[in-house]
Amino acid sequence: MDTNGMAQMIVDSVSFAKRAHIDLPNSPDDAIRFHDRTTPYIVHPIWCAMTIMTETILDEGLRLKGCQALMWHDVLEDTCAELPIDTSDEVRQLIHDMSSANFAVEVNLVWEKSKEVRLLKLYDKTSNLLDASHFSKEKWNNYVKFTQLLINDVENNFGQLNIIKIARAIAVSRL
Repeated sequence: MDTNGMAQMIVDSVSFAKRAHIDLPNSPDDAIRFHDRTTPYIVHPIWCAMTIMTETILDEGLRLKGCQALMWHDVLEDTCAELPIDTSDEVRQLIHDMSSANFAVEVNLVWEKSKEVRLLKLYDKTSNLLDASHFSKEKWNNYVKFTQLLINDVENNFGQLNIIKIARAIAVSRL
């Protein structure tokens, strides 16, 4: 994909995510981040999607699919929106495989998913930790433990990515 096409895909993906999360949330709580009750939810998927785009050692196709999947990964869970009709089967599958009923289910089932899904989950969990100041010590440490497992898995499968450096700096247990 050329630079203009890539930029347009990013803009279109952000635009759809904005419409879904701001205009069509399942509830008003799904439009804002839980930690401060004011930050638009859209900050989370944008951070995840833009961070994977910095991973220039990853295959461009994976970065583009990952960008779109991360941008839309909570749309089906948290909004009334349907994915755009032209969403590729690969992106739809990534989004489906990233979805889970709750954190406990996610922790157990993610290891049955593809290495690409586990890669995307590392972006998701790292972003969650960035704004998890409201987490109890126990919840924080559970997230950290899961994130550390994802870090090791992603490093084994994809090498030394930016997200690994970021996640390692953040995923530290609280005593």
